[in-house]
Parts: sequence; structure tokens; C-alpha cells
Amino acid sequence: MEIKTDDYAVTYDPETAIVVCKGSLLLSSAEEYAPILDLLTTAADEQSTKLTVDVKELEFLNSSGINTFTKFVVKVRKKQTLQLEAVGYGSIPWQVRLLKNLQRLLPTLALKLE
Repeated sequence: MEIKTDDYAVTYDPETAIVVCKGSLLLSSAEEYAPILDLLTTAADEQSTKLTVDVKELEFLNSSGINTFTKFVVKVRKKQTLQLEAVGYGSIPWQVRLLKNLQRLLPTLALKLE
């Protein structure tokens, strides 16, 4: 499953249980982020044990995007059976802040900062 434009790509590989976000997510509203939230939710629904969300190649994420990831984590928290892992770069401050804030919402979120 993939959402791809000239500015960004969000791909989900069900075999590896990994969602990869690349590029610049600078959409203007929750409505524009809805397909991405749907992809993330579908990925979480299809995986019974573990799902990894990789944001290492994500260059920019605006507040609407942060809100989208927050909504996704809240949905995963309600599921309770899925182990969510988030992967980012420890040298990119906004990725560290985003992922640690998501971990506050979902204490079982496994962080992997490379």
C-alpha cells in the first residue's frame, strides 16, 4: 500500500510490517492527511503483534501531520495488542521530540533512535 506524490511517500509493506515515511509532509489540513491516517490505521489493523513506523527519511512534518500521528497512536493505544515501534534519527531534534511525545501517549511505544 502506498501514497506517493512529488513531495512525499508513505508506504506500507505488510510482509515486513513496516510503514516508511519519506519527504516533506506539509499538507494543510486533517482532511488532506486523512489518506495517510487511513494507511496507518489499516497497517495497524492488519498486524496482530508488531508494526514499525520509520520516519528517518521524513524531512519535514507540520502541525497537522503531528496531529495525524497523534491520532494514530491513540488508536493503537485502544487496540492494546499491537507493539508499535518508531524509528528515527537521534541527531534530528524534531524527530526525537515527536517520537518521545508519542511515547508519552503510548508508553509501550518502542523508540529506536539511530
